[in-house]
Amino acid sequence: MVGRMPSSARVLVVEDDVLIRESVTAALDRAGFATCAVADGSQLPAVAAEFRPDLALLDVTLPGPADGFGLARALRRDRDLPVIFLTARDGAADRLAGFGAGADDYVVKPFIVEELVARVRAVLRRLGRLPATLDLGDLKIDEQSAEVVRAGAGLELTATEYRLLAYLAHERGRILSKTQLLTQVWGYDDYDANLVEVHVSALRRKLEEHGPRILHTVRGFGYVLRPIDGAQAA
Repeated sequence: MVGRMPSSARVLVVEDDVLIRESVTAALDRAGFATCAVADGSQLPAVAAEFRPDLALLDVTLPGPADGFGLARALRRDRDLPVIFLTARDGAADRLAGFGAGADDYVVKPFIVEELVARVRAVLRRLGRLPATLDLGDLKIDEQSAEVVRAGAGLELTATEYRLLAYLAHERGRILSKTQLLTQVWGYDDYDANLVEVHVSALRRKLEEHGPRILHTVRGFGYVLRPIDGAQAA
C-alpha cells in the first residue's frame, strides 16, 4: 500500500499491474490528490475505512475472489463512494455491467494518465467534492464561472486560453510538451505545434500585465506553470 499526505480529495487506487498502479498514483499526486494504492481487494474494507476515500479507481480484473465490480458493490454498501473502473474489457456488455455495478465512469486500457486524472477531477467536481477555485498565489481560477484573477485584476481570456491555463494550473510545476497540450486542450495531437506557441504567447502576455513571469518555456521540452507562492505574492 502506498499512502500520501491528505489533500483536497482522496483517491483509492486498486490495480494489480504495478506499472499502471505507480503511473496512476504518480499522476494523481502531481495533480494534488491524496492517494492510497493497493494491488488487490484482500484488505480493501480495512484500507477504505482508514483512508476514507472520496473516489475509488478499480481495476475490473483482479486476483482473488472478487473482481472490481464486486469490490465496487462492497464499497458502496456502507457509503456513497464514486467509482471509476479501469479495464481492458471494452465490449458493450462489459460497459453495461460496469455501470450496473454503480460506475461513475469507465476507462478502457490503454489510457492516457492525464485524461484519467481529468476524469477523476470531473467526477469529483460534478459531485461537489472539489473546491471550485484554484488558489495559486497571486493567481486565482474559479472553475465554476471560468473567471481568472491575477493580483486582484480580472483577466479577459478566450475560451481556449482559459482551457490552456486551467490545464497548466492543474499540472503546475510539471513540464508539458506541445503534444500533451494539443491532446488535452484541443483534443487532438496532430495539429500544427505552432498553434500551441501562439496561444501560450497570448496567454503569457495577459498574465504578465499584472505580475512577473509564471508561464515558462523549457526549450526542447515544453511549457511549465510555476505560480508565485503566497509569501512572494504578498
